[in-house]
Amino acid sequence: MKHVISILLENEPGALSRVVGLFSARGYNIETLTVAPTEDPTLSRMTIVSVGSDDIIEQITKHLNRLIDVVKVVDLSEGAHIERELMLIKVRAVGKEREEVKRMADIFRGRIIDVTDKAYTIELTGNQDKIAAFIGALDRSAILETVRTGVSGIGRGERVLKL
Repeated sequence: MKHVISILLENEPGALSRVVGLFSARGYNIETLTVAPTEDPTLSRMTIVSVGSDDIIEQITKHLNRLIDVVKVVDLSEGAHIERELMLIKVRAVGKEREEVKRMADIFRGRIIDVTDKAYTIELTGNQDKIAAFIGALDRSAILETVRTGVSGIGRGERVLKL
């Protein structure tokens, strides 16, 4: 099962390395990883998507809580949450393909952010299923380049990850 783990950690050199090292040392895979400072510049928020049973994720959470840089760990998948990913995708767009690519971007509520004679660059945000559906709807040979940020997640309502 997919789990979205949100970690509040000290914004110090080596903190990211220690968290990633914990996953790698135990043979756990990280599907996506995002990290950035919070409103408090001394803290960073890291969002990790990993696949595993509830027992494995519980073990990961326990190990994360033991790391000196980690302030708080929450498995967002345990409750209501919102997750989004940003993708920039460059697609071939020549001749009659141009209108079709524009139509597809509109259907998925994407934005064309760069236009050249032969290509469009599209910005698309949504959950991983939406991103995958957009990629699947395109002709594979039309895709020139894809960049994805990985999942960012936040608890719904009053559920917060804060000190």
